[in-house]
Amino acid sequence: MPDQTTPVTVLTEQEAMNLLSTERLGRLIVVVGDQPDIFPVNYVVHDGKLFFRSAEGDKLTELALEPSVTFQVDHAEATAGWSIVVRGIARTLVRFDEINAAEELDLKSWIPTEKYNFVEIRPTAVHGRRFVLDRG
Repeated sequence: MPDQTTPVTVLTEQEAMNLLSTERLGRLIVVVGDQPDIFPVNYVVHDGKLFFRSAEGDKLTELALEPSVTFQVDHAEATAGWSIVVRGIARTLVRFDEINAAEELDLKSWIPTEKYNFVEIRPTAVHGRRFVLDRG
């Protein structure tokens, strides 16, 4: 845990994944050509991977064109916070057994729209930091 003399602590990959599993909203970053796009998504962590649902549209099209993604989640409280960045490979689930398994995950969207597609992100690198916040 950071203290006032070391306000930033680098997290292990396991610590970062454990913290990711405590949140439900993250930002998916994709780059197609030279244009980055950022999408807020509700997600869950399961078996070391991140999963989210998506409707048809730009997000799925961009993932099909460029499956290398970055995923970022932050959390802040009164005196402490953390930030985690996951780099990985995204793919839309297409096999019935994978889709059925994903249906069992606690994936709830904040927006009441139909999202029939499941996307899995397999992390290739996970970086996280915990911070002491100076709110004074």
